[in-house]
Amino acid sequence: VYLLLFGKLPTKAEFDEFSEMLAEFRVLPRNFVRDIIMKSPSKDMMNMLARCVLNLYSYDPDPDNVSISNVLRQCIQLIAQFPMLAIYSYRACRYYNTADGSLIIHKPNPEYSTAQNILHIRRKDSEFTDLEAKVLDIALILHADHGGGNNSTFTTHVVTSSGTDTYSSMAASLGSLKGPKHGGANVKVVEMFDYLHSALKDDSDGAIRDCLIAMLNKEAFDRSGLIYGMGHAVYSLSDPRCNILKECAQKLAAEKGLSEEFALHSRVAEIAGELIAEKRRIYKGVSPNVDFYSGLIYSMLGLDRKLFTPLFAIARIAGWSAHRIEELSGGGKIIRPAYQAISEHQPYLPLEE
Repeated sequence: VYLLLFGKLPTKAEFDEFSEMLAEFRVLPRNFVRDIIMKSPSKDMMNMLARCVLNLYSYDPDPDNVSISNVLRQCIQLIAQFPMLAIYSYRACRYYNTADGSLIIHKPNPEYSTAQNILHIRRKDSEFTDLEAKVLDIALILHADHGGGNNSTFTTHVVTSSGTDTYSSMAASLGSLKGPKHGGANVKVVEMFDYLHSALKDDSDGAIRDCLIAMLNKEAFDRSGLIYGMGHAVYSLSDPRCNILKECAQKLAAEKGLSEEFALHSRVAEIAGELIAEKRRIYKGVSPNVDFYSGLIYSMLGLDRKLFTPLFAIARIAGWSAHRIEELSGGGKIIRPAYQAISEHQPYLPLEE
């Protein structure tokens, strides 16, 4: 996060100072949980996150000041508060919308990292292993930024270029990330494996191929013709983020006694890559992307699927912040795309005719 915001790695003194700042900013405004989160819970976590962010505007003493120093302060505060906003919103949703929902609100531990605090405030007993915290920390780092071309980050640039406030910009980016084609992809991967578990006759490569071919032919699962978690617009030989998450998933699966589930994921990735390249005649290669193993990791950590996309937001808020500051620093014009009609010319017909 420090590297994204300041463009350099921190010294030990800078790291300690930044950590203390994050710990201080993690504390939400007085009565915010009661008045904003608990009073109007939603079944959609991303909508709740966006509403929380917009409401934080009212608690900011200088919300419309777009100077770099003020925006930096706002961004660091949002980075620190996103885990609490997401987990508390989830707790409120569970409490009001499920029969067995319990309401547990843990305060963040100032000595914990972001990943440790997520596990601490999510779990009833606040217990977690070092490996669990390390794997979640790595997942958050890998999702923190991915250039300016992805949909939500481009949204950050577009909305920031209008000169609006930080809270409006971040809420717009959350709206983009909510979309299943962007932030919800790892949920589709998990749902796909639910289908495979029910459809596979056995665990042979042949049975896996048959299921995947049926999916590609729009005959199975959601009939979209897609194998989720496979392929990327930029990465063809491999997605380096996926390579790291695969290693993390393997270690976590060994700790959880779920090595067979990890092995199934690995075999599906290998077979799916071959089938997609063959059917779509893709010669540059097809490999699993960052979403392929992230859902498995979150599931092994005991995180509900409703939290998968909010976790993405908890990570990506750091990237959005860096891009917002970059856009403001450039002092450029408002981003306004041009459109060109491609329909055939229609002759003008007077209104009276």
